[in-house]
Amino acid sequence: MKIILGLAIALSVILPTYAADDKKETKTVCVDVKDKEGKVVKDAKGNPKQNCKEMKVHKKLEGTEVPPKK
Repeated sequence: MKIILGLAIALSVILPTYAADDKKETKTVCVDVKDKEGKVVKDAKGNPKQNCKEMKVHKKLEGTEVPPKK
Protein backbone atom coordinates (compact mmCIF):
# COMPACT_ATOMS: atom_id res chain seq x y z
CA MET A 1 0.00 0.00 0.00
CA LYS A 2 2.85 2.38 0.82
CA ILE A 3 4.50 1.66 -2.53
CA ILE A 4 1.34 2.59 -4.46
CA LEU A 5 0.94 5.78 -2.45
CA GLY A 6 4.60 6.66 -3.06
CA LEU A 7 4.24 6.11 -6.81
CA ALA A 8 1.08 8.21 -6.93
CA ILE A 9 2.83 11.11 -5.19
CA ALA A 10 5.91 10.80 -7.42
CA LEU A 11 3.81 10.82 -10.60
CA SER A 12 1.79 13.81 -9.43
CA VAL A 13 5.05 15.75 -9.04
CA ILE A 14 6.80 14.55 -12.23
CA LEU A 15 3.96 14.69 -14.80
CA PRO A 16 3.15 18.43 -14.49
CA THR A 17 6.78 19.28 -15.25
CA TYR A 18 6.60 17.33 -18.53
CA ALA A 19 3.32 19.03 -19.45
CA ALA A 20 4.99 22.45 -19.09
CA ASP A 21 7.70 21.43 -21.58
CA ASP A 22 5.10 20.86 -24.32
CA LYS A 23 4.55 24.61 -24.66
CA LYS A 24 7.72 25.19 -26.70
CA GLU A 25 8.08 28.21 -28.96
CA THR A 26 7.54 27.31 -32.63
CA LYS A 27 7.91 29.12 -35.91
CA THR A 28 6.48 28.42 -39.36
CA VAL A 29 8.97 27.73 -42.16
CA CYS A 30 7.78 27.69 -45.78
CA VAL A 31 9.67 26.36 -48.83
CA ASP A 32 8.65 26.78 -52.49
CA VAL A 33 7.54 23.60 -54.29
CA LYS A 34 9.64 22.79 -57.38
CA ASP A 35 8.89 20.45 -60.29
CA LYS A 36 11.25 17.87 -61.83
CA GLU A 37 13.01 20.54 -63.90
CA GLY A 38 13.70 22.67 -60.83
CA LYS A 39 11.20 25.41 -61.67
CA VAL A 40 8.89 26.85 -59.01
CA VAL A 41 5.30 25.53 -59.27
CA LYS A 42 2.66 28.30 -59.33
CA ASP A 43 -1.03 28.12 -58.43
CA ALA A 44 -3.97 29.53 -60.45
CA LYS A 45 -3.39 33.09 -59.17
CA GLY A 46 0.32 33.01 -60.14
CA ASN A 47 1.62 32.73 -56.58
CA PRO A 48 4.29 30.11 -55.87
CA LYS A 49 3.06 26.94 -54.11
CA GLN A 50 4.67 26.41 -50.73
CA ASN A 51 5.11 23.58 -48.22
CA CYS A 52 4.92 24.95 -44.67
CA LYS A 53 5.94 23.19 -41.45
CA GLU A 54 6.03 24.10 -37.75
CA MET A 55 9.52 23.91 -36.23
CA LYS A 56 10.64 24.25 -32.61
CA VAL A 57 12.88 27.21 -31.78
CA HIS A 58 15.86 26.32 -29.58
CA LYS A 59 17.66 28.75 -27.30
CA LYS A 60 21.29 29.48 -28.08
CA LEU A 61 23.50 28.96 -25.09
CA GLU A 62 26.06 31.62 -24.34
CA GLY A 63 29.50 30.64 -23.14
CA THR A 64 32.99 31.95 -22.78
CA GLU A 65 35.36 32.13 -25.70
CA VAL A 66 38.01 29.43 -25.94
CA PRO A 67 41.47 30.90 -25.30
CA PRO A 68 44.03 30.41 -28.10
CA LYS A 69 46.76 27.80 -27.65
CA LYS A 70 50.22 29.01 -26.66
